[in-house]
Amino acid sequence: MVSRRIVLSGLAAVGVSACVGGGSGAPVAAQTWPAVPNDGFDRWLVGMQSRAAARGISPATQGALMRAGFLPDVIDKSQTQPEFTRTTEDYLAIATAPDRVSQGRAQLAARAPLLAQIETAYGVAPQIVTAIWGLESRYGTRMGDAPLISALATLAYAGRRAEFFETQLVAALKIIDRGDVPAARMTGSWAGAMGHTQFIPTTFLAHAVDFTGDGRRDIWGADPTDALASAAAYLRDSGWQRGGLWGIEVRLPAGFDRGLGGRGKARSVPTWREMGMTAAAGGAVPDEGAASLYLTGGAGTPSFLLYRNFNVILRYNNAVSYGLGIGVLSDRIAGAGALRGQFPPDAAGMTLADRQSLQVKLAALGYDIGTPDGVIGDKTRAAIRAYQRRSGLAVTGEPTMALLARL
Repeated sequence: MVSRRIVLSGLAAVGVSACVGGGSGAPVAAQTWPAVPNDGFDRWLVGMQSRAAARGISPATQGALMRAGFLPDVIDKSQTQPEFTRTTEDYLAIATAPDRVSQGRAQLAARAPLLAQIETAYGVAPQIVTAIWGLESRYGTRMGDAPLISALATLAYAGRRAEFFETQLVAALKIIDRGDVPAARMTGSWAGAMGHTQFIPTTFLAHAVDFTGDGRRDIWGADPTDALASAAAYLRDSGWQRGGLWGIEVRLPAGFDRGLGGRGKARSVPTWREMGMTAAAGGAVPDEGAASLYLTGGAGTPSFLLYRNFNVILRYNNAVSYGLGIGVLSDRIAGAGALRGQFPPDAAGMTLADRQSLQVKLAALGYDIGTPDGVIGDKTRAAIRAYQRRSGLAVTGEPTMALLARL
């Protein structure tokens, strides 16, 4: 089975999903996707139409295919995606940025009856569904605006993974044929992830549900009902254990053998307890069957005991950092406080709190740093350079304790 996010495997390495970032959380300005003439693409479309017809796509939907345009910007994006090297600390800081947590708590409260119905139907806790929504599309504010048929056709014609994208294109045409969404409304990321929960077309066909009962599985509209229920259905279909935890932050005793950590080294919870492991918040570690210990760093850094449901989250995006982001964000949305474990200062001697303070101070001076999440991205570096230039300092763009003290 093709992973829902294999198309975005480069982003999975970031530890960030396609729509996770250090921005403000406000809706992103729409991007234009200009089509350009391409004779080779037009000839390919004729052949694709024949293949679509052979796979049962209706003449009307074949017409939507033939109206697809060649989008060079999609090819550019597919060839210039950076290799991300976010640390676990940075990923968790982005995933649990204050605005994402506060918005998630507001959505959890506002949609409590709906989320309770979804939990009854699929067994997935409301905070997990809300966290997926928040991490995938910032609660519906960043769903992507690329015309999907044109984007997928462009990638199937000229992309590096033509066979994969042709499969997604046919699936998208089947979605249109079924009446879930007209071609004009089928938008998403340049790589084919769609809607509030960023499903690729094959995953939509296999797992999306019509929870509103209106005859359409609509994950694009202003009402996120079908999208949230579809995310829960996908987790249920992937083996989610009803009522189970994803994992828990734990405290390890002094002298604990850290070589016991690793996702392939599951042990029973009684065994972990005998070794002196306790819940970081206090009390005994819950027993939900065999669990593995994941260490984010050296002694004192956050450590997590991961249960079966954690592996199910990874079916959504097969990156450990993504799974931790969903788990920790869900806990924060449900009311939990910050992690007890602490990451060490960075190479400049700054802690996450120091970096957040620097961002807050720059923002107070009028610089656009995005969200003060403690992650030093392009906006923060640009703000530092602007401040340094304005103050007659050496322009490095680097955060330092001296700069924080000066601010």
